[in-house]
Amino acid sequence: FLAAADGLGSIAIDTTQLNMSVTDPTAWATAMNNLGMVPVGLAGQQLVTDSICVPGFDPSLSMMTGITPINPMIPGMGLVPPPPPTDVPVVKEIIHCKSCTLFPPNPNLPPPSTRERPPGCKTVFVGGLPENATEEIIQEVFEQCGDITAIRKSKKNFCHIRFAEEFMVDKAIYLSGYRMRLGSSTDKKDSGRLHVDFAQARDDFYEWECKQRMLAREERHRRKMEEDRLRPPSPPAIMHYSEHEAALLAEKLKDDSKFSEAITVLLTWIERGEVNRRSANQFYSMVQSANSHVRRLMNEKAAHEQEMEQAKETFKNALTGILTQFEQIVAVFNASTRQKAWDHFSKAQRKNIDIWRKHSEELRNAHSEQLMGIRREEEMEMSDDDSGDNPSKKLRVDDSALAAQAYALKEENDSLRWQLDAYRNEVELLKQEKGQLFRTEESLTKDQQLQFLQQTMQGMQQQLLSIQEELNNKKSELEQAKEEQTHTQAMLKVLQEQLKSAKELAEINGHDESQANEINVLTVALVNQEREKNSEKRSPGLKSEKEALLIGIISTFLHVHPFGANIEYLWSYMQQLDSRISASEIEMLLMRLPRMFKQEFTGVGATLEKRWKFCAFEGIKTI
Repeated sequence: FLAAADGLGSIAIDTTQLNMSVTDPTAWATAMNNLGMVPVGLAGQQLVTDSICVPGFDPSLSMMTGITPINPMIPGMGLVPPPPPTDVPVVKEIIHCKSCTLFPPNPNLPPPSTRERPPGCKTVFVGGLPENATEEIIQEVFEQCGDITAIRKSKKNFCHIRFAEEFMVDKAIYLSGYRMRLGSSTDKKDSGRLHVDFAQARDDFYEWECKQRMLAREERHRRKMEEDRLRPPSPPAIMHYSEHEAALLAEKLKDDSKFSEAITVLLTWIERGEVNRRSANQFYSMVQSANSHVRRLMNEKAAHEQEMEQAKETFKNALTGILTQFEQIVAVFNASTRQKAWDHFSKAQRKNIDIWRKHSEELRNAHSEQLMGIRREEEMEMSDDDSGDNPSKKLRVDDSALAAQAYALKEENDSLRWQLDAYRNEVELLKQEKGQLFRTEESLTKDQQLQFLQQTMQGMQQQLLSIQEELNNKKSELEQAKEEQTHTQAMLKVLQEQLKSAKELAEINGHDESQANEINVLTVALVNQEREKNSEKRSPGLKSEKEALLIGIISTFLHVHPFGANIEYLWSYMQQLDSRISASEIEMLLMRLPRMFKQEFTGVGATLEKRWKFCAFEGIKTI
């Protein structure tokens, strides 16, 4: 049933165990409805893919040939694989057993959740079992996952199953979400949805600890074996002295191939104190044999020295040839850098030629220094040899030796002169490059600093000017506010005195209400005049087109009401045009334009009323 996830090939389905056609959509839908599940798959669609079926399998093969059909649940088929990779889509199929049938979960649902796997887990918890499920049916279903060592079934439709190996738990977990039906019954007690999860058991943890300790012991043993293998071998054991061993050692000392091993044994015997009067002659003969190898070793050394001298001479000649070729290459580069040829190269070609020339000069200088060191060593050896000879031999110098020394000195002088010229050119180039770099860098840094300082100075000047302007504006505003405050206070005092005197006169003379109204109108007119004066100084213009429209509508409304209208009446009219406007906004707008609208008080006492009138035409006449 998990062949699609395992990818191990195709399987055959036991036709003797099938109670319905798996590829029949009608039978599939009927089975799902009996279990209370929504049927999955479209009409006419093959629900079991060809990838899990044996190609060309004939169901009547068992009846015709007597061959037992392959049961897809046998352990050898490996039908319960470990969990597949997460990036591969899992297609679960129907599982048919002898006593029950397992229906896969809806592929569109999320996978069932599991707890964290305990270390060394071999036990699983199986919940959601049918009430009529027996231990034999449970073993029949889960033994396909591997060998079962124990089943502990509870009376509450769950059990614990312990497997022989840990990987079998993964196969059992794969069955989580399947719906189990016993036989073909549709009773609720014969069906249930399985929930398989990891279980924590003491036996599993104990076995895991034992296994970890065993692995730790194996690791320690492996490390010890590796250390023993890498440890240097112990020196061979030295046998004890005896006449027989001494005779064998004397023969070994005469053999060149066994001399090093034999001399070690002889040294050990002497250090142990084996030399006495009785064995002194034998030890003397062995020491004499050891001394006889001195001449052989000196001859070998002389032969090796001769080989070394020949190798040195060969190396010196080869190095001289290489140095000559380097000189020719450097000469080619120097000729290319002259103006006659240099002007015809492109910028990139000049750069490459310059790099190659420097690299060749460095290599040439290194090889020439190495050759000069070899010649100095030869001269020092020759001087040592000459100092060891007699004074008469020093005077007898061959002409050939003088000529060779003169040629060597000439070559050395030429190479030194070439090196000096090369160093001078390099120094001049470096000086020029450094001077240009320093000049450009200094000039750039100075210009940048000057620009930065100029920008900062300009910014600070602008800031100072703006601050001064703001300060002057604030001072002027403060002075105006002070003047207005003093003027309003004086006017208020005057008005209060006039009101008091007018009231006293009215009480004494007993004037009627018309005289009181005239007094109120007079006071309101004075206040309006003061407001007009103050507003002329500080009233700002219209802020938006909406305010201009409101002023036009209010002017028209008040023009048709020559005796004025109170703010509530005006606001009720404006509400019909704009429901969002408030009475306070209208009043603030009227107070901002004292040349167009004026406020008057009518009535006395409880009948006192505040009305607004349109006075724009009067303001135009007075201007």
